[in-house]
Amino acid sequence: MSDTTDNVNEQMEKFQKIWMETFSRMSQSAFTFSPESAPPEMLRQMRSGIFQALAQSWDEYLRSPQFMEGMKQWMDSAIFFRKMTDDLLTKARHETQDIAREDIDSIMLAVRHMETRILDRMEELSARIDKVSEQVELAGPNGAIKAKPAAAKARGAVRNRRNPKAAEPKE
Repeated sequence: MSDTTDNVNEQMEKFQKIWMETFSRMSQSAFTFSPESAPPEMLRQMRSGIFQALAQSWDEYLRSPQFMEGMKQWMDSAIFFRKMTDDLLTKARHETQDIAREDIDSIMLAVRHMETRILDRMEELSARIDKVSEQVELAGPNGAIKAKPAAAKARGAVRNRRNPKAAEPKE
């Protein structure tokens, strides 16, 4: 026989083993009741035992390496199929001189970059406008400065040491 047939037979044997273990656990749990218990209690015990055995067997099956590998192969083939159909549709649309999704995505990306650059520039301009408005607020209606900012005070102190007449207040 070929390798694929052997592989399929091996996988079927493992699958069959899991189910046989499940059914044996279910039958064992179904008959673990005491003769003194009432029939409804016995049925509850059977039901909980069956559910517990099913949960345990499905947990083992879903965590098995064979199932994980099968899911990985299925997901890989689904992704490949999706990419292949996207490429085929894009090619068909380009050949008919139509707009493809790829074109729209690239335009959207360019618009997002432009939007980011514009917003950054607007924030810079807003900061500059805030500085100018602070300077205008510090200057009174007649142009006299009400309070000097820290940098202006430092420059004024240097001027006062050089020119003592500049230190006198003006009114």
